[in-house]
Amino acid sequence: MNQLKQQYRDEILPSLMNKFNYSSVMEAPSIEKIVINMGVGDAVQNSKALDSAVEELSLISGQKPVITRAKKSIAGFRLREGMPIGAKVTLRGERMYDFLQKLISVSLPRVRDFRGISKKAFDGRGNYTLGIKEQLIFPEVDYDKVNKVRGMDIVIVTTANTDEEAREMLAQHGMPFQK
Repeated sequence: MNQLKQQYRDEILPSLMNKFNYSSVMEAPSIEKIVINMGVGDAVQNSKALDSAVEELSLISGQKPVITRAKKSIAGFRLREGMPIGAKVTLRGERMYDFLQKLISVSLPRVRDFRGISKKAFDGRGNYTLGIKEQLIFPEVDYDKVNKVRGMDIVIVTTANTDEEAREMLAQHGMPFQK
């Protein structure tokens, strides 16, 4: 069993129950899923760009990504409806905890000039979104094989009702929020 999941069950859950006065364990917030999304804008001209993004995303997440397609046609971007323009992965369960642990302990500390992640990136319903400028911070991505530095969005979806509950839970998981 994953270390973070164990820690959640043994330490974080009781302390959340205490802090927010929950009457049932099911009221306490937990992490539902993590969605990693990588938009590949240059896939419009160059279809090989999408393949490398899909490959990198599957290395990072340990799961095969879904290719996302354009919802609308935009003439200015030479984009037609249904063209592939990105890739995303939804992680749940064991893989989700593995990824979160790797993100917190290995990848985020490798970011240049890292001062912690923003406390303001909650959406009002307890979900947290984190933008990453380059995929090179993940240990699985081989620097020599990368043809273009790409960013990605990581969305952590929680069962929390408020941002405060979600922030407290993620902080106890070890998320490095700014002081």
